[in-house]
Amino acid sequence: MDLSTFEKKINVTFEDKELLKQAFTHRSYINENRGISSDHNERLEFLGDAVLELIVTDYLFKTYPKFNEGEMTAYRSGLVNANTLSDVAKKLEMNEYLLLSRGEAKDTGRARQYILANTFEALVGAMFIDQGYEKTREFVARNLFDLIDEMTKKGGWIDSKSLFQERAQEVVGITPSYTLIKEAGPDHDKSFTVGVYLNRELVATGDGRSKQDAEQEAAKKGLEVKAW
Repeated sequence: MDLSTFEKKINVTFEDKELLKQAFTHRSYINENRGISSDHNERLEFLGDAVLELIVTDYLFKTYPKFNEGEMTAYRSGLVNANTLSDVAKKLEMNEYLLLSRGEAKDTGRARQYILANTFEALVGAMFIDQGYEKTREFVARNLFDLIDEMTKKGGWIDSKSLFQERAQEVVGITPSYTLIKEAGPDHDKSFTVGVYLNRELVATGDGRSKQDAEQEAAKKGLEVKAW
């Protein structure tokens, strides 16, 4: 697997090419090709998630001194969620380099979106190990910081869950609650279905690869159902 074209695209040359390859390797590919010596990218994803949050938080803290904790949290959530990260990964054409099982390779819907977002985080983790913090920060800055500035120029960003709560309290005087309806899949690839309620009324349900994503999806659908 030659990733030199991708390295040129992101303007980063890895010392450890195997580490870069690992960032693109999904667990399903390892399960289907048990003879290979490579590992999947989940540990790199775990590291990259933390590094990415630190870089974004540091940028928000230093660039927007008037933002309070809640505002910084909202903007960070808007930036490091699956939707945004998968869009950035697509712009970098990371989809072309994914190592997936034949089954996963056929799925181009919501599941692929999560895979791309996770791969972007794994890339950040691999870059942190191979290149250090400053080079990783430069990469994140080139690809994400403009999106933060764009959000602030539009007058703010608020996630669906916060907006649904705000509207529910304003319109009907009820604070919404969320209940896990269904959990499926193995530990490394779980999916969740969550319902958003106003008292006993089930307003909408949402699916996601994490409970938080499922709650956001439920809230988004709830806003549509209530026309809020």
